[in-house]
Amino acid sequence: MADPDFAIDPAAGDRAAAHLSKLVRFKTVAAWRPDPADPSEAEGQAEFELQIEALREFYPLVHEQLGLERVGRAGLLYRWAGSAAAEPGRPAQRVLVLLAHLDVVPVDPDAPWQQPAFSGVLQDGYLWGRGTLDDKGSAVAILTAVEALLGTGFTPSHDVYLSFGGDEETGGLDALAAMELLRARGVRPWLVLDEGGAVAEQAFPGVARPVAMIGVAEKGSVNVRMSAVDPGGHSSTPPKLTATARLARAISRVSRNPFPPALHPATAQMVQVLAANMSGPQRHLLGRAQQLGWLLARIFPFFGPEANASVRTTAAVTQLSGSRAANVLAEAASATVNVRIAPGSSVAETLRRLRRAVRDPLVEFEVFESSEPSPVSPTDNRQFGLLTAAVRRVFPDAAVAPYIVMAMTDSRRFNEISPAVYRFAPFRMDAAARASLHAANEKISVATLAEGVAFYRALLVLCEQADDGDPA
Repeated sequence: MADPDFAIDPAAGDRAAAHLSKLVRFKTVAAWRPDPADPSEAEGQAEFELQIEALREFYPLVHEQLGLERVGRAGLLYRWAGSAAAEPGRPAQRVLVLLAHLDVVPVDPDAPWQQPAFSGVLQDGYLWGRGTLDDKGSAVAILTAVEALLGTGFTPSHDVYLSFGGDEETGGLDALAAMELLRARGVRPWLVLDEGGAVAEQAFPGVARPVAMIGVAEKGSVNVRMSAVDPGGHSSTPPKLTATARLARAISRVSRNPFPPALHPATAQMVQVLAANMSGPQRHLLGRAQQLGWLLARIFPFFGPEANASVRTTAAVTQLSGSRAANVLAEAASATVNVRIAPGSSVAETLRRLRRAVRDPLVEFEVFESSEPSPVSPTDNRQFGLLTAAVRRVFPDAAVAPYIVMAMTDSRRFNEISPAVYRFAPFRMDAAARASLHAANEKISVATLAEGVAFYRALLVLCEQADDGDPA
């Protein structure tokens, strides 16, 4: 007989979808620089408060039996007290922290959504709307799993924290506040799990089966403003090198001097997992990724932007400004360069390389936001074994591979207090689903939600076995 703790329950998927449908309707778009005097900011904060009240309604057992503290501006930190917490002579607490975020990115009003972005429409087995995948779906799956376990009388041996931020898309200060609160109380999580990877389908040429991509690290980030100044004047008598021309030359030099490629050991491990699930001659080449990393690092960029980003620090110009009139020379021109820094590098090294590429002392560099690459969590410990075991219970058709997350998540805040921080959302995502993140037509199937609930339930149950050895 199948173990009910690991079964995928369609009814749980239906409940999760009903709750997520309502949460999607709250326009919880976080602001980069919250201004209390801005009326629209007050409206946005009201949406967060309404969403929190909805969570109380949807998950009564969670709110009756778990402690809840507000952290940061709109963050929530739940504590599920473990049964062994007060027992004398017990080993150190194996605290588990599950993260998700309840804010979303803005919606382009001109984007071609098939259903309104904040409608939460459920149609043909899919729930449509901003946040269904990134990342309210994860929060709902976590809470649905915990509510169900509470209903059975389950209590974990060790403390479990649920940390839901309200500003992940704009800096993650809520997660920072949650981490600092835990650190002040001496909590050192045994395992931290946030969004990041997924059960990727159609992701790798030659790999037919899905691959559960568990992020073991994430890139750093730095936003650099490059600027050039000039006396300006009438456009009919331009100097040899205007501010905009100088800036354009700098941008061109950054583009023509990419950061050097390198195959990180975690990426090499991922490639070897993929190779084991391939057929054909590429299987043998990729299967030697550890030995041929120098060669593969130079080949990968030819397979597209995702492959290129997996082997190097990337720099992209995202914003430009110059003159406000067509016939006026700009007195100042600027460009924002967003750099995603590969593990093993740093913000300081990134800036040195940018300046070296531009080779112009009259171009100024200003850093206005930065975050170092995260440490790399191991794959040979019980924590990664626990995640692998939970994946295999719910997604038996999937291979499991570590990888480096290209974007940034709230989990980076927790590296300061935990050596085992991972990034994995337990949802199947094909190419279309991945393309919808931060874009139009974001949606999730009810069946996928049910699998997500089953994963978190399996994780919590299997974590009880981690005291005695391999939970698999």
